[in-house]
Amino acid sequence: YLGAVYAKLFPERVRRLALDSAVDPDGVWYDSNLAQDYAFEDRHRAFLAWVAKNDAVYGLGADPATVEGAWSRMRAAVAAEPAGKTVGAAELEDTFLPGGYYDGYWPRLATAFAAYAKDGESGPLVAAYRALAESDASGDNGYSVYTAVQCRDAAWPREWNQWRADTWRVHAKAPFLAWNNAWYNAPCASWPVPSLTPPDVTNTKLPPTLILQATGDAATPYEGAVSLHRKLRGSSLVVEEGGGNHGVTLGGNACLDRHLARYLADGTVPRGSGSGEADATCAALPEPKPAAAKGAAPDASERAAGQALHGLLPRRG
Repeated sequence: YLGAVYAKLFPERVRRLALDSAVDPDGVWYDSNLAQDYAFEDRHRAFLAWVAKNDAVYGLGADPATVEGAWSRMRAAVAAEPAGKTVGAAELEDTFLPGGYYDGYWPRLATAFAAYAKDGESGPLVAAYRALAESDASGDNGYSVYTAVQCRDAAWPREWNQWRADTWRVHAKAPFLAWNNAWYNAPCASWPVPSLTPPDVTNTKLPPTLILQATGDAATPYEGAVSLHRKLRGSSLVVEEGGGNHGVTLGGNACLDRHLARYLADGTVPRGSGSGEADATCAALPEPKPAAAKGAAPDASERAAGQALHGLLPRRG
């Protein structure tokens, strides 16, 4: 979004503009967060289906509905008595939320899930929370920056009754994140600084730009990339078909990386036939392999991805 707005204000300064996992410019920011809730629900259910597919390892059921039932019971249990006196319902959601950004976390999360749901062991769940969700001083600072930007960028509803009604409506279909996301963004309901008016980022003055997007991205849903593609005249949209991670380049997908490298080298962009939304498609990377060791430490690839996510990506918005 920052790149799209900058390009609108200073098109003469843009030589290359590659946007990986695009924000819907028409949704900033209240509507975008509601849209996220549905997208994260789909991604959470994809995780539950993956756990069911690997029932031989995790033993939580071969049917996604059975695994979802185990998840709901786990959430109710930690809401009543936090696991290890640390992980309650909100912490549980925060722990599993990174799995919506990056499926490389799924084996670790599934291991912690199974240990608690089957054996009542809190250790792996607490360890996952410490590694993936617990905030430190840098996290607090990041949240301060996040709210300062989000709450200032655009107007948010000032009536809490609207937040409540919208969130309950979303919760009926997408309970995984709905209220967690509402509380996370709640400071914007009473932000003391007047909001700005988001610019129309429609742009006809740019050289060809490149948008790269996974169809199952939860943080910035696919429809936003399509909207931005239409607004940036001459842009090209490269789609990772069936992918669900957020931030899809430089993560092992050679097809996507080739498009990015060619574009950065000489400005080359793919051009579709005009019959579809995408100018080019790439197959998604394979799903992660399960890991059976309880409390297993993350491997090198998981650590690297985690550092990239926590260092570069906002937790919401």
